Amino acid sequence: MAVTVATRWTAHSRRFEASAATREPAWVKGILIVVALAFFSLFLLLPLVTVFAEALRRGWEVYLAALVEPDALSAITLTLLVAVIAVPLNLVFGVAAAWAITKFDFPGKQLLTTLIDLPFSVSPVIAGLIFVLVFGAQGWFGPWLIENNIKIIFAVPGLVLATVFVTFPFVARELIPLMQAQGREEEEAAVVLGAPGWKTFWYVTLPNIKWGLIYGVILCNARAMGEFGAVSVVSGHIRGLTNTMPLHVEILYNEYQFAAAFAVASLLALLALVTLVIKSFVEWRGRQAMNAGQEL
Repeated sequence: MAVTVATRWTAHSRRFEASAATREPAWVKGILIVVALAFFSLFLLLPLVTVFAEALRRGWEVYLAALVEPDALSAITLTLLVAVIAVPLNLVFGVAAAWAITKFDFPGKQLLTTLIDLPFSVSPVIAGLIFVLVFGAQGWFGPWLIENNIKIIFAVPGLVLATVFVTFPFVARELIPLMQAQGREEEEAAVVLGAPGWKTFWYVTLPNIKWGLIYGVILCNARAMGEFGAVSVVSGHIRGLTNTMPLHVEILYNEYQFAAAFAVASLLALLALVTLVIKSFVEWRGRQAMNAGQEL
């Protein structure tokens, strides 16, 4: 049945593409291609090339010296540490939220679905201020935290909390449409055959969502390493202690250390390019898996 529907949809798409409504003159296609390439070159490619050109303008020695400088190493280490903590937390939350929303009906389901999108509508700076209000010295829990010598704001826990907040929709939002499209039939069949919940997830659900899950984790990790607004508010900009790579770039640039600023920025850009390559590979593998499933 699935193959028949897929075949009919493919045939319908081909007929639509061949219809007169989709035939455009060559000059229209040429203009659209030129506009798209010009936009890409001006707003994406040129700034990226500029970052690497400025980073290497004074030579490799200056470039490497800027990256191995103690404050830069601290910023790099802290960025990776925050991502290593925040991404797995969002992975667990995203899978749990997607599983609950797509496999069960419960009061507040629509509210949970809406709240998942909250970080997309709230400014990261506002999110950072919320954490300061709650955990700061004059905040709701501030006196209790001070009495128990627990530091959240202007420390690593605050950076992690802010990063988790701004990145937690990514995994859930990748999985929810995918799991809704797959339905509940396979899981229900596994339960009827006596499989417990964990085995049902591990052997039935996970193989079907693994590429979407990896894709969500990649996006979550990219945002976690590049987050600026919320992290800037809760960090206190303490050099060598609470500055992540984006914050370190800002400080260096404001101090007119342009070579060092662009060197660290180029490392962030390189991480973004690596993320893009991995993302493209995951998308390709996902399409391959989907095509293989349709052929079966």
